[in-house]
Amino acid sequence: MKTSKTDILRVIGATVWISLSEFFRNEFLLKSFWKEHYQQLGIVFPSDPVNGAVWGLWSLLLALFIYMLHSKFNFIQTSLISWFSAFLMMWVVTGNLGVLPFNLLFAAIPLSLIEVFVAAYIIHKPIKTN
Repeated sequence: MKTSKTDILRVIGATVWISLSEFFRNEFLLKSFWKEHYQQLGIVFPSDPVNGAVWGLWSLLLALFIYMLHSKFNFIQTSLISWFSAFLMMWVVTGNLGVLPFNLLFAAIPLSLIEVFVAAYIIHKPIKTN
């Protein structure tokens, strides 16, 4: 599969969307859950700029993963495989490590599904040429 300028722009667009979605969800909506849980563990919730940079890298990797899947699977399949691979597996691992506040999943699950579906749409969306 040849990569075009449009493909690169789609991946960049999906990366930006994922980054903004993650930032909004974890810094505005759910930060209190994270901070309280980490405080109960006796540790500080990591929110240094380097953590933001790593989340930016994670967003790019997720966008690239969605891009790789989109040529092999339809929109729904791409979205669900991406969500299971990125989010469900991350929550299993962080839950196993004891650093996941499970009470935030009521909001994180639907918001992460929306995040992945929109990112997949950005990558799958047909481009109109006139």
